[in-house]
Amino acid sequence: MTIRNTSGLTRLQQAILDYVASKGSVTADQVREGVKREHPLKDSSVRTLLRRLEARDLISHTVEGKTFIFRAEVASTSVAASAVRRLIDGFWNGSAEKFLTGLVDEKVLSSADLRRLAKRVGGRK
Repeated sequence: MTIRNTSGLTRLQQAILDYVASKGSVTADQVREGVKREHPLKDSSVRTLLRRLEARDLISHTVEGKTFIFRAEVASTSVAASAVRRLIDGFWNGSAEKFLTGLVDEKVLSSADLRRLAKRVGGRK
């Protein structure tokens, strides 16, 4: 799967892309249901947003009968990494160190978790 730049997406577009990427393949109705808790949308709005994401080559579709089936053209890890990068840039002035420290301070991760992660990524090039 090709890595594409997902910067410049609205929060709503990002939420839809995240949902599609996490599910593999979905219909527009499934997208609407999947994001409705935080983003209650009409069917026509979902379809418009899906077309816009498709125009940016972030999703694609096939047709089964009369139903469009959408799938992400970006890896879910790429989508997640892009979302985390925006969080780090927005809340911690681009400092991954402050981000990770905050995760430990708020007990999302433990110091032991960070040591394991550091050891794991230390061997990568």
